[in-house]
Amino acid sequence: MMQTYKPFLIAFLAAAPFVLAQPQRTPIAQQLTFAPYHANGIYDVGETVGWTVTPGPVTPTYTYKWTIRRNNAVVLKEGKLDLASGKDTIEIKGGEPGMIYVAVTPYGSEPPYVGGNSGINNGLYAVGAAVAPRKIGLSTPRPEDFDLFWDAKLAAQAKVPINPILTDVETNVAGVELKIFVLDALGSKTHGYVAKPAKEGKFPALIQLQYAGVYALNARAAAQKAADGWLFINVDSHDKLPSDASGGIPRAYQAEGNTDREKSYFLNMYLRDSRALDYLLTRQDWDGKTIVLTGGSMGGQQSLALAGLRPEKITAVLVCVPAGADTNGNLHERKAGYPNWPSDSADIMRTALYFDTVNFASRIKAPVMAGMGFIDTTSPPAGIWTVLNQSHGAIEPLPLIESDHDNRTPDKGRACPARTKEVLDMIVKGGEYKP
Repeated sequence: MMQTYKPFLIAFLAAAPFVLAQPQRTPIAQQLTFAPYHANGIYDVGETVGWTVTPGPVTPTYTYKWTIRRNNAVVLKEGKLDLASGKDTIEIKGGEPGMIYVAVTPYGSEPPYVGGNSGINNGLYAVGAAVAPRKIGLSTPRPEDFDLFWDAKLAAQAKVPINPILTDVETNVAGVELKIFVLDALGSKTHGYVAKPAKEGKFPALIQLQYAGVYALNARAAAQKAADGWLFINVDSHDKLPSDASGGIPRAYQAEGNTDREKSYFLNMYLRDSRALDYLLTRQDWDGKTIVLTGGSMGGQQSLALAGLRPEKITAVLVCVPAGADTNGNLHERKAGYPNWPSDSADIMRTALYFDTVNFASRIKAPVMAGMGFIDTTSPPAGIWTVLNQSHGAIEPLPLIESDHDNRTPDKGRACPARTKEVLDMIVKGGEYKP
């Protein structure tokens, strides 16, 4: 079915498909500088993990204390900075595989504090390191019926006709066809933009999944991807038009149904992602071999889940700071991140395991590139390493050793979108991604 549609809402989001839009910021004053003992931030078990701390570039106005935590959960060591000689060190022996997170906080003067390197002007500095990260394993056993549960859901959805409805969208990007799509899925509808070069031919496919929040998608960015040569599908995370900034979606959607795997908001979200793939496979303009998944934060979470749900169809996964990994970490001496499900509820923790990317990872066969911020508290790096370590495909870890989540420290995480673009530019020209 074809309709004609002129969007009334424009999403003022970044054109890149894998990072959050960033406002212009005044640089945060830095009173401390940290030089890691290992420039790559990675150590073996038994090695000394450490940093040399020096003042500047702004003269320190506070005194500081530091706390070293394993996986940002277990306190290993504490101390105070003494910069009287012009420098000090923070160090500890790496005792076991895992992440080291060091919080350096001001004390002894009246708050509020300013400065810091974590993207929040509150005086907090953080540094991170990895100890034998390729040996980080599951913190919680994978549910025995995980595969049965998801295979049954996919089988049920396969019985639902896709019934695609395509709506033309005007675009000023030359040489591109842009449409809104609506698809029938199991329990909801899948929405998004599909764009392609306005010419005959078959094209490699790129599917973008979206970061957390409720917002309109960027139609122009979708058209630009098609101009690059992709058959591009941008999937809305929610059952709403991609041009709609709200769609009546609850702002706290991630908490909906989180005590029951049959009611979790992420059940239909993941099934909608899979339905978008179903639709792609029906298109005669797909080249029949290339399907790349990409996304950041919750978009990375969905990308990894979809790669595990449909491993036989995916050729590459390129994600930055993917969320949703190690959701039970708080029960096992690892700080969990988004979706931030409460760990004091046994029902929620049990439900979370069916939507946790670490449990999809062992189904993944495609090569995976994943960027992880070593001081990221939204998408903690221990969980991302766990995903990579469980995957059966080739992997390319991309440590962002000074980066928190990409919306807080975008300047420290630029290597991930840059590497993503590099790989995409290679694939769209017919190259094969080999991590």
